[in-house]
Amino acid sequence: MALTQETNTINDVAVQLVERSSAPGGVQLVNSHNAHKSSPVDLVELAQQIQKGNEFIRANAINRLTVIADQIKYLQDQAKKVLEESHRDGMLHHVACNIVKKPGHVYYLYKKPTGQDFLSIISPEEWGPTCSNDFIGAFRLEHDQSWTPIENVEKRDKEIQLMEKIIGTHRDLSKEAGITFSTLTGTSEGKPDEKLALSQS
Repeated sequence: MALTQETNTINDVAVQLVERSSAPGGVQLVNSHNAHKSSPVDLVELAQQIQKGNEFIRANAINRLTVIADQIKYLQDQAKKVLEESHRDGMLHHVACNIVKKPGHVYYLYKKPTGQDFLSIISPEEWGPTCSNDFIGAFRLEHDQSWTPIENVEKRDKEIQLMEKIIGTHRDLSKEAGITFSTLTGTSEGKPDEKLALSQS
């Protein structure tokens, strides 16, 4: 049984047709050419369909690559921001300061006439016009030991409140659903004294 494969090129688009057989299923055809005859119109339509499919595939790939490129740029910008903030936080932790820094407090960065930078709890308003030091900026020390510029404190507080609200909602939903540590780990909840005794035995 002879198999022939036909490929036509229409407007630079290769149209591949199904292999032709002179005896499909073991039955000899009287005229295999007429049985597999295709008109030029069919070939043109097939070529147009293939070309359209190629265009859609290309457009879809470009769209997806564009999304990935945007994500990469966003991550690069975020990485740059993290490095800049880390450098700033490290500088503020190592700058001269005569008091113990406490989270939640605002500190003011000054530069002396000698060029030395130092932190103070006294604001420029409290110093008044007699201050001979150059005011650089104000920063709040966070509980994670990072620093927030005073102009971003309100935004930072709103972000923290939102996160606390989300955590609180999740905790309430878990409580309503009866989800506990024991249900997640498959362990039984015993009294602390019993657990301590078991761990020491």
